[in-house]
Amino acid sequence: MYKNKGVRLNDSRFEFGKNWSKYIENLTENKIQEAEAYLCEMLHLDCLKDMRFLDVGCGSGIFSLAARNLGASVHSFDYDINSVECTKRLKDKYYTDDHNWIIEQGSVLDKEYMRSLGKFDVIYSWGVLHHTGDMNSALKNVVLPVKKGSSLFIAIYNDQNYKSVLWNKIKQIYNKTPENLRFLILLPCLIILWGPITIRDFIKLKPFTTWNNYNSYRGMDPWTDLIDWVGGYPFEVAYPEEIFRFYFEKGFKLTNLKTCAGGLGCNQFVFIKE
Repeated sequence: MYKNKGVRLNDSRFEFGKNWSKYIENLTENKIQEAEAYLCEMLHLDCLKDMRFLDVGCGSGIFSLAARNLGASVHSFDYDINSVECTKRLKDKYYTDDHNWIIEQGSVLDKEYMRSLGKFDVIYSWGVLHHTGDMNSALKNVVLPVKKGSSLFIAIYNDQNYKSVLWNKIKQIYNKTPENLRFLILLPCLIILWGPITIRDFIKLKPFTTWNNYNSYRGMDPWTDLIDWVGGYPFEVAYPEEIFRFYFEKGFKLTNLKTCAGGLGCNQFVFIKE
């Protein structure tokens, strides 16, 4: 059903956690508050008090922290051990010895593990399921901790047809390249992705304004985001209607949708289990 854009599980996997670990050293209170506001906006809630929140692929841990700040009891896990450590660092800083925030290593592809977690009010997985190497199984397994009335908030890369195939090849090459030579791939990608924006800023006599004022509800800065995009492998994509049909047939109702207008990036979905 979902187009596999050349994913090979024996290829090198991008180490997301290493990228995040450098970033969270400069995480600001403003970015944490932006993450909290974005969760509330997408879920149509004012807070998460007395709710159970599952962060599937917690990454930097910023949204686990945001959910905890909003009153939820949080369970965070990630396949990448460095991402697990990033999230633990945030917990140690803001919620030391808090029994309402559990962090561990785990995989959404492990069906038994997903069943063992119990049921949650909110299942959150932003930009994760398409990096597992088996997105179809990940989409199925992420509903195992769902109960009636649960919210499922996921973000999946948009299918851009031949462009997605090209980016998949770039990501494969990047991860096979020695780290000290990866700049040779990053710099052309920087020019491709940021060149038109930078030229536009210069024409407006506002050089580098967009870069310097980069606003990401995920808490990322532009350089971290670039590395995350270029390196992010395994890599799979889907059209918005494919994701909608997949969960509609499983008894979910779509309550919020934010697309990337057919371009590069993620389409975001919030479903409610009926």
